[in-house]
Order: sequence, then C-alpha cells, then structure tokens
Amino acid sequence: MTKVCVFGAGAIGGLIAAKLHTETDAEVSCIARGPHLEAMRKDGLRLQSTETELTAHLRCTDDPAELGPQDFVVNALKAPAAAQTASSLAPLLDPETAVVTAQNGIPWWYFHAHGGPLDGRQLKSTDPTGQQWQEIGPQRAIGCVLYPAAEIVTPGTIKHVYGNRLTLGEPSDEKTERISTLSALLTQAGFKAPVSKRIRQEIWLKLWGNASFNPVSVLTHGTLAQLAADPAVRAVLAAMMEEARAVAEKLGIRFPMTVERRIEQGGQVGDHKTSMLQDLERGRTIEIGVMVDAVQEIAALVDVATPTIDMVGGLTRLRAETAGVL
Repeated sequence: MTKVCVFGAGAIGGLIAAKLHTETDAEVSCIARGPHLEAMRKDGLRLQSTETELTAHLRCTDDPAELGPQDFVVNALKAPAAAQTASSLAPLLDPETAVVTAQNGIPWWYFHAHGGPLDGRQLKSTDPTGQQWQEIGPQRAIGCVLYPAAEIVTPGTIKHVYGNRLTLGEPSDEKTERISTLSALLTQAGFKAPVSKRIRQEIWLKLWGNASFNPVSVLTHGTLAQLAADPAVRAVLAAMMEEARAVAEKLGIRFPMTVERRIEQGGQVGDHKTSMLQDLERGRTIEIGVMVDAVQEIAALVDVATPTIDMVGGLTRLRAETAGVL
C-alpha cells in the first residue's frame, strides 16, 4: 500500500488529502496544527464543493515522528513556511521517499538536473538558508504546478472553489516509475494529474501571471478583473510580463501566447483576489520570495534587466513590511 503524507493540510493540502483518502487505497495521513487539526481529529476533514460533500477520517497529527517514513510527502505549506520547516520532514523520509513541492512560484530545486552553466545552482530567494536543499535533498523532489482554488471556511472544513489540475514533473523531465505511480494515484482521486516532459515550462507559465498580478494586487487591493480593466495598471502588468518573459527565454522557456492574451486570461477569472492579497489581508506572510525575488535573482544570473519588476517588487516588499507580513 502506498503511503502518502500531506505536510500542511490547509486549503490545497486538505483538498488533496481528502480526495486521496476517500477515492484511493493509499494510506493517507496529514500534518496540521491548531484548531484545524483539532477539528479534523474530532469530526474528520470535511470537503465541500458544488459537486460533492464528503468527510475523510484520516490520520492527522502535528508530530511527523508519529507517522514514520512515507512513499510520498506532499509539501503543501506556503513557500515561506516550507523553507523554514524543512528539517521537520526528516521522520517522514527514507532513501526512496519522494517530496512533492506543491507551492506557487519558483521551487527551491529549480536548477537541479537543469543542465548548462546554472546546473545545481541554489537560489537564496526560494531557500534562504539552504535548509530544503540540505535537509530534503533535490533528488527527492517532484514538481507540482497547482491550478485548484480552495479555502478553509471553518476549522476542519475546506471549500473547493474550482480547478482540479495538478501538473507533475521530474526535475530531469524523465517519466520515472515514482512519478507514474503518483500521477495514477492523483488521477484515481479525481484530479487531472498529467506528467509534463517540461515541468519548468509549466512553472513559468503560471508564474508569469503570479509574478505580476500578485504584487500589483498587494499595492492596489484590486481584484484580477479590476487590474486587467484599468489601462494604467494593465501597462504595468504588461511591462512586468515582458521582463519576466525575457528572463525565462534565457533559460530556454517559450511562452505559447502574447502578453495581452495572458492579461486577458487573468481578467476573465473575475472579481477574485490573488493569493498574495488574501495573505496580506489575513495577516499571513506573503510569497514574495518565490514569486518576485526569484525572478530578480535569476535575472541577475542571466544578465537581464528587470526595472519594472524591481520597482514593483520594492514597493510590495515595503508594503508587506509595514503590514507585518514579511
């Protein structure tokens, strides 16, 4: 039986854990804390959506040592927390354990098995102390680009808003036995879980929007629809996207659409607040490191100027500092 631990059973982690537990024969557990953990222990993990409502009575704890080594650890913590708690995963790992990085932005293992002059490069913006690289090890990493939206409505209860795609990929872009096993499990659980042969391309496609819409939303408090509809704001978004594209193209990434089309896609989501704005409003640490700082750090490595990203990033960082969420 495949053992899967979801480390950080918040909105997205809880969604994954609940569906794996109820739809597959995997042995699923999760790491959580506080009132959310207590509610799950008492009444189970409740998942609500427009299609279904279910309760998963799975093993939940705040102590990884209670669970022992796993086949897969899905690290669903927000990127800043994931960087700070990497050593906590140790009891869940044996030599064959794979760790799925289910976060937004540039992952800490990005240049592992990358090839070329930057192969093996570690990024301060995504792994400030090197803890993830050292404590987890890049050879364990499986990439995961998240598309679902979910939220914790009350402790122990998660509402699945939309989306069910979890694109997977090995840093080497190989289709290994372990990633095939994971893809099959997630598919059985009801997700679209394709294995990408170019996971970094998928990472940049999502980051393209996140690195622009997210910080600008922190400064303006505008929804996606509002940002895309305002001509002045739209010009800023376009400039940031052009700069990010120039950085990515230096790494061999190609974008299948124009900047204007990508902005239109963002606006079509409607009156939705970005994850970074939601975190700001809730007093949570924002993910500026992996969404903005990482683009700047890589830009310096490939000698590409990013003046608009630098300006917006600096303003966003100060906004986060004054709000106490950095």
